[in-house]
Order: sequence, then structure tokens, then C-alpha cells
Amino acid sequence: MFRILPFIFLFIFQNSFSQKNPELPDWTKASFQKERLKKGLTHKTYRFWNKDCLGLNENINILEVSLKTKKLKFGLASADSYSDPNPFGGTLKPTSEIAQSVGAVAAVNAGFFDMKNGGAVDYIKINGQVFDTSRVYAKQRLPFKQAISAFTIKDNQVKIIKGEQDKGWEDKLDAAYVLLTGPLLLFDKEAQPLAKTAFNDNRHPRTCACVTSDQKLLIVTIDGRAAESEGVSLNELIILLQSLKCKDAINFDGGGSTTMYIKGQPENGVVNYPSDNKKFDHQGERSVSNIFYIR
Repeated sequence: MFRILPFIFLFIFQNSFSQKNPELPDWTKASFQKERLKKGLTHKTYRFWNKDCLGLNENINILEVSLKTKKLKFGLASADSYSDPNPFGGTLKPTSEIAQSVGAVAAVNAGFFDMKNGGAVDYIKINGQVFDTSRVYAKQRLPFKQAISAFTIKDNQVKIIKGEQDKGWEDKLDAAYVLLTGPLLLFDKEAQPLAKTAFNDNRHPRTCACVTSDQKLLIVTIDGRAAESEGVSLNELIILLQSLKCKDAINFDGGGSTTMYIKGQPENGVVNYPSDNKKFDHQGERSVSNIFYIR
């Protein structure tokens, strides 16, 4: 009996992550807009007003990028000075302001940061220069089954890399741009196990990145904390990304930080509805530490 039970438990545990949710969103029910920003870069907006997205109202913005084009450049940028980065704190600026400073065509908020003192709370390397290292390596911050993973850019190629349990594994990554973030959501099309926490289970605004099977990069923001757009849990986010044919996917900072910027758009380029001012408008940008940009 004692030999059988562990096997049964393992089977149930593995099954809980391998089963596919049959209630995939019907994207045809959304109000849809599409705009070509540059060759290989398209901005798409989906508005679900009648609880047609997993039973929820959602406002979703997607930057769809062809990874085959050589016309676009990808990078990470910091609110901190390149000449004098501060490993113990730093500056915070709105996503739109950082994006404009680097001449971005489009951008989103990226890594988690210290809201009181500024600076990233996880390792970030920008153009070969380490700006911040993981400040807290206590037991609770170690990866949960590779939850804290890496978003990297090497020779203008974007990759999502599964994290390791060993301290300092990120130092071995030789990409010019490295962002530690998470949780990891999908890897080789498989949904990744998530710890049961309020951050994962509750509905919040979300920002994330995924690479599809047909070599596209999708940068996604989902607004939240409003009746017009309710946000999603991370398990719901995985379902959405699977419906978009994502192969690998990783979570960025979200909540009040979630912001998408597009050059030349009204409202200072902010196209989503940031929630930091508790209003469903374009004015609620939160100051952040770093961004992912396309130019």
C-alpha cells in the first residue's frame, strides 16, 4: 500500500499540469484593431466587453514581432544612469519616458523593482553592463521549479531560458541583455507548475512575453482592476497564451506597472489602461525601473 500511494500521488500531480483547459478564449468575439508600426511589427488590440474571455471582460494589447526580420532592434533600458548604476537603489521613471529616451517605436514595462528605493530586485544586464543583481537570495526567493527564469537578447535574438536552482546561474548567461523575471509560464509548449500564492492566483493586470512556434515574439499586456478589464490569474494567462500558439512564455512585472507604449500615439504613447491611478484611463502610469523596447 505504501508503495502504491506515492505513484498515485505523482500521477495526479503530473496530470494536473498536463491537462488542457477546454475553455479557450474565442478571439473572434472581441472588438479588434490592428496597426502596422514597422515592417515585422504589428500592434493588435482585443476588447472583450461581454465577458467573452474566460468569462471575463478584458482589454488586451499585443505587440506581434517577426523574429525573422533584421529591421527591428530589441533591448532592455533602465531608468538609471548608464555611467553610474546604483546596485543598492536607483531612479524610477514612467515606461513612456524611458521608451522615449531610447527612441523606442514600442515598449513595455519589464522587471520587478524596489518601489521604495528604486532599482531592479532581480538581475538585469543591459548592453553587457550589469545594473542590478538579485538582492534577496533568501529561501523564498529561490526558483520554484525554475519559476524565476531569464529573458535574454543575444545578437538581437530573443530567448526565454528556464532558470536553475543554483545561486549565480544567471552570471553564466553570455547574452548582452539579460532580465531575470518570472514565473516561467510555458516551456516547450508545456504549462509550468506555479506555486499557490496570491500573486499567482489572484487576478491582476499582467505583462508578459512569449515566443511562438512560428518564430514570432508576442509582447502582451492585459489590463485589470476595473470592470472594463478584470485582469487574469497566471493560470488564466497560460490559457490565453496557449490559445495564441505560444511555445515559451515568461511573466514580467504587472499590476500597476503594466504599461504598453507606442511612439506617436495620443496620451503620451500609452495605449493600454494602467491602473496605478485606480481609473480606467491612460493616465495611471507607474514609474518603473526598466523596460523592454523595440526600435
